[in-house]
Amino acid sequence: MFLAWREIKHSKLRYLLIGLIIMLIAWLVFFLSGLANGLSTANGASIQSMKADYVVFDKNSSVSMLRSLLPDSMVDEIKKTPGVKDAAPLGQLTVSIAKVNDEEQVDATILATEPNSFLVPKINEGTSFHNDSNEIILDDSFKSYGYAIGDQLKIIQSDKVLKVVGFVSNQAYNHMPVLFMDIQHWQTLKFPTEQSKSGIENPVSVIAVQKDSDFNKDILNQISNIDVVTKNTALQNLPGYSAESLSVNMMLFFLFIIAAFVLAVFFYVITLQKSNQFGVLKAIGANTAFLSKNLIMQVLIVTAIGILVGVVLTYGIASVIPEKVPFALDNLTVAIYSLLLLVIALLGTILSLGRIAKIDALQAIGRVE
Repeated sequence: MFLAWREIKHSKLRYLLIGLIIMLIAWLVFFLSGLANGLSTANGASIQSMKADYVVFDKNSSVSMLRSLLPDSMVDEIKKTPGVKDAAPLGQLTVSIAKVNDEEQVDATILATEPNSFLVPKINEGTSFHNDSNEIILDDSFKSYGYAIGDQLKIIQSDKVLKVVGFVSNQAYNHMPVLFMDIQHWQTLKFPTEQSKSGIENPVSVIAVQKDSDFNKDILNQISNIDVVTKNTALQNLPGYSAESLSVNMMLFFLFIIAAFVLAVFFYVITLQKSNQFGVLKAIGANTAFLSKNLIMQVLIVTAIGILVGVVLTYGIASVIPEKVPFALDNLTVAIYSLLLLVIALLGTILSLGRIAKIDALQAIGRVE
């Protein structure tokens, strides 16, 4: 440790440049991670946060909420299934809204359920909506458009007027902010005529299910014309969700690969430059294990400092990034990626350690050809 730190202080510029490269790599990894997490949150935060274990879709919907239609009478049937703790209907509709007497429109997703359902998120401000009413609760992001409790909103696609009664946090669906309303009022919006109901009585989009410890998915699947999937499967089937996640994760994967090569080359070149020094140390009694520990400590010190600065830089940028940019940092992910970068740096020293083991003291100091 003493020798490693003393050499770092002696060759400040060399190790400063290496630390700068590590910091930039770490910052890019964390920033991409924040973008990936932000994109997934903007696409499916409402599904991620809902207190459900399984979601029931129409059998012919291909696990798509846009195509799924089920009768609300199925909610009671599912509740009676052994192992089901609770069930609730969920309706989905994409709309454009605007304040009454205001022309500025905002695209939004309506998620509708029963007022006392477990699907209603925690109210941060105001109250929840009531049964068979025109009351709605909005995601906090609507405040940036000037929306407040008591505002009267109009649905552009219809003549319906809705009243804002409360706000919730972190609710988004398909990259649009979410508003919650009563399922019965949603049905009048989604199906203005009997023909639009496709012959289904009081249709809903899907049914969310909470399970007990003795829940058996196979028993629930015995109900005809339904497809029961986990909440995570429903999330993965949101439009564009898997493609977005895969794209960013592929970038992160290749970034880790590049980081491994870059760090391996840096430390290997430094090892080559110090071959004579290592030879002198071996000549006066230092063994390969001692020199290897010295190199590993240098890698740990420089990499840890670089990662730490990268973390601070990432959180600093996150604090000033515009709200409309989908960016969300996950502390656990930052910790995991920091550890992974540290491991990659250590793996990158394998070539250098092999070089140290092959150094001959006499050849390194030029005593023999």
